[in-house]
Amino acid sequence: MRHFYAMMARMRLIGRWSLMAGRTPENVAEHSLMTAVFAHALASIALDMHGKAGPDPDACAAAAIFHDAPEILTGDMPTPVKYFSPGIREAYREVEEAGVEKLLLMLPEAMRGRYRKYWEPGEPDVDRIVRAADKLSAYVKCLEEMRAGNWEFRDAARVTREKLDAMGMPELDTFFAEFLPSFSLTLDEMQ
Repeated sequence: MRHFYAMMARMRLIGRWSLMAGRTPENVAEHSLMTAVFAHALASIALDMHGKAGPDPDACAAAAIFHDAPEILTGDMPTPVKYFSPGIREAYREVEEAGVEKLLLMLPEAMRGRYRKYWEPGEPDVDRIVRAADKLSAYVKCLEEMRAGNWEFRDAARVTREKLDAMGMPELDTFFAEFLPSFSLTLDEMQ
């Protein structure tokens, strides 16, 4: 029996933001979906709106779907803990790598290469888009929490936005101008 896809279904059981008092819980599956949506959007913006040669939006979305899958086995390490010291970061990286190997062993050998690429450094443009989409997903979560009156996420929003701005990606600038304002609207206002 192969357990890989059953394990993927368990992403919904892994909570995020464990150190934060969130109004709306978020799990790794929800985060991965939004990261995939945003990765597809950023790659599409680069290609279609900026005329930039870049990675295929579908490849970016697929990479984003699986980017946090090892957390099924490791759990989601809160950012302040994960980056507290180089030693902790390196130890967590080793745990993540072990998680990747365990997940890959749940696939037939002939399929492992197809999935391994999602967890190893690959095409730099895809990796860059997925990193940006990952941070964008976190930023939108912070904005949604603040919109609900939860100021616990204010500092996380500020720091995450600073990291996004520091990436210097025109695709992000376009997303912020064209699409981000909608996240502060009600459903009726979006009609």
